[in-house]
Amino acid sequence: MNKTINGDENAGMPFFAEEVAAGFPSPATGELNGSLDLNHLCIKHPAATYYIRARGESMVDAGIADGDILVVDRSITPRNGDIIIAELEGAFTVKYYEKKATQIRLIPANPKFSPIIITPARQATFFGVVTWVLKPTH
Repeated sequence: MNKTINGDENAGMPFFAEEVAAGFPSPATGELNGSLDLNHLCIKHPAATYYIRARGESMVDAGIADGDILVVDRSITPRNGDIIIAELEGAFTVKYYEKKATQIRLIPANPKFSPIIITPARQATFFGVVTWVLKPTH
């Protein structure tokens, strides 16, 4: 019987107990440690979480590329340095959140793009904090 990270025996993919070295190779044992359901790994607040696909290049230096899937939690209040989803002038955007005194700026992670300053004339609606980035490797 497979066990899962969340206790649901019918969910998830095989999950190996050992870690894979991202530096020097380590001996492999291939020991199976149950299964892993990515919904349970990536989502802390299911009723407040959604997925959205990133488009464009404004966040490439944050590791977010065109086509990546973002996991967004609406229940988290944004703090400085968080990557957030905002609606601005009828379009969604993903940027770093920065608040200094009374000014809020949405900061791109690509020097080709300029920060967006939120003003009474240029308001934004926040739609959550990005908690995970899911990306293909090929």
